[in-house]
Amino acid sequence: MRQINTRFCVIEDFKMIKKFCLLLFLWLLCSCASQREIAFSSLQNGDLIFVEARQENLSGAINRVTQTSEHENFDHIGILEISDEGMFVLHTSPKLGSVRQPFQEFYQSNLKNQQNMVVYRLRKEFRNAVPSAIGKAKTMLGKPYNSTYVLNEEQYYCSDFIERAFRSHGIFEHIPMNFKNPKTGEIDDFWKSFYKNFGIAVPQDEPGTNPNQLAASAKLKRVGRLK
Repeated sequence: MRQINTRFCVIEDFKMIKKFCLLLFLWLLCSCASQREIAFSSLQNGDLIFVEARQENLSGAINRVTQTSEHENFDHIGILEISDEGMFVLHTSPKLGSVRQPFQEFYQSNLKNQQNMVVYRLRKEFRNAVPSAIGKAKTMLGKPYNSTYVLNEEQYYCSDFIERAFRSHGIFEHIPMNFKNPKTGEIDDFWKSFYKNFGIAVPQDEPGTNPNQLAASAKLKRVGRLK
């Protein structure tokens, strides 16, 4: 009986070691993927460029209430256009509104702010949406930035701009907006003050989008961090 118990324990130990090694392998695989870098020459038309969030001010406040990953968090997004004229990022920002910005200008501006950029790409079965999405994005250029994040047809915010660009293909969807601090379960103090300045109520649970939500879409794959 003792011999059988000993053999049983050895088998169980082996199974645990095997399971641990598998988990370690998967962790290393994910870690390597998250650290992968991509050169400019590997970029493709329609790539989505996500800008990593900072920890303070508006960027930090957006990240606090929309975070989906402990490893990467974003506060901005644009779509890349590669044409005979060069490389451009179609996006909307508080300072510029909805613009077609030269890629290098976009890239250097974010580096100056010490914000890294990560490239995501539509999976193969959804790549046919790219040409019309870029075409739609161009029709929205010149519109101002939507600082309240309450959806309307005359102003856009960054993830709203991208959702609209791909809307005819149903790539992304609206979700209830969240402004609650995950640590307290209450509306984050930053957002209380933010919306008080606009004279409107915090639009908790109203439809919207955010960069972290878009990055988490199963229709996208992470390509790598821009060098």
